[in-house]
Amino acid sequence: MPISQLISRREWLKAAPAALLLPSLGRMSAAGSAAGDVKPKRVAAIVTEYRHNSHADVILTKILEGWKHDGGPGPALELASAYFDQFPDGDMARPMTKKHHVPVFGTIAEALTLGGDGIAVDGVISIGEHGDYPYNEKGQHLYPRLRFFTEIADTFEKSGRVVPVFNDKHLSTVWEEAIAIYDRAKAMHIPLMAGSSLPVSYRKPPVSLPMNCDIEAIVGIGYSGIDVYGFHAMELLQCFAERRRGAEGGVAWVDCLQGEKMWEAVDSGLVRRDLLDAALKVVPTQSGRDLRSLEGEEVALILFQYRDGLLGALFMLSGLAQGFSVAVQLKGRSAPIATLGETRDEPRFPHFAFLLKGIEQMMLWGEPAYPVERTLLTGGLIDRALTSRSQGGGRIKTPELAIRYQPADYPYANEVDLSDQYLLPDRT
Repeated sequence: MPISQLISRREWLKAAPAALLLPSLGRMSAAGSAAGDVKPKRVAAIVTEYRHNSHADVILTKILEGWKHDGGPGPALELASAYFDQFPDGDMARPMTKKHHVPVFGTIAEALTLGGDGIAVDGVISIGEHGDYPYNEKGQHLYPRLRFFTEIADTFEKSGRVVPVFNDKHLSTVWEEAIAIYDRAKAMHIPLMAGSSLPVSYRKPPVSLPMNCDIEAIVGIGYSGIDVYGFHAMELLQCFAERRRGAEGGVAWVDCLQGEKMWEAVDSGLVRRDLLDAALKVVPTQSGRDLRSLEGEEVALILFQYRDGLLGALFMLSGLAQGFSVAVQLKGRSAPIATLGETRDEPRFPHFAFLLKGIEQMMLWGEPAYPVERTLLTGGLIDRALTSRSQGGGRIKTPELAIRYQPADYPYANEVDLSDQYLLPDRT
């Protein structure tokens, strides 16, 4: 079907009442041939470690062995080379690269040049997640994402050529490193994308928001560690918040509340209880646990105010919640909209397939499928929340998080067929 005959989500949204909840549009049509009909883009993988169920496994194995890790169809990507920083017990790097004839190099520069002088790949996937690395005093896991990117960018600079780079999860857990990566990518005109699988994962119920809608309040729920999983929860919340009218302009302050202060914020009406209840209703929880009895370092309320005045609230409810959800109050609606950012185990963590679908599109088009600034902002929010926690709580002004960007109307898992080559039907 030619592009001219497709009805894009943007066109559909223009025709929809602005305050209405949008159901899933079903599978989005692809304005082009199947992925198998195009020449795959050759990518280099720069990885901390590759073992069962690691991020390297649930991303790279889909390139090597198909979306379901069963030898079936996969993305229009070819793993041309790899660099591995560590080889843990249960290492998959050696057997998988040997099986699929992928050359492994001892340096990042060699992986990008295939041992030659110039960049010999079409893109780079940097996976700085998992492995034996230290923590700092704020509880941040110090993965070598800045070192990886620095060596990638140095190699680009030396060769005189840049290619797209995907950075898994945060640009860095540490703000100063994240902004250094972002600034260098901008200065060198490196197409850069990053982030969690949650913004592109399944939603239950499968709902979205119109662009430029009027959001009155927003509440998210996450679980586990603030550093490791708070980032995912914040990315899910932000992919809804950024669709509000005039967004995105960044965050003015961040606070990390714990203990009774969390519930004082709810009881006083600062955080809306009906939105918290709506978010709790759609997220799996451990039965028999009382919300206010939760305790521990990772139980917290991250409270933050956007520069346009909207208050954001993210509850990290370890011991109760077993997933990620978000609830939004739109102007003119009587009840909140809530959805679960669903992560499934089988076949082989398929929500990562939709993250890889975004990576595939980036490599095919040579530009990000959605803005890296969202991840710069969410990573900065989590860093500043951990700073607040380390100081015993209290608001931290964040002029550095005055991050402006235009959100992309990018589809999520319920709307996408993995066989589709092109996800944005208004491309020409």
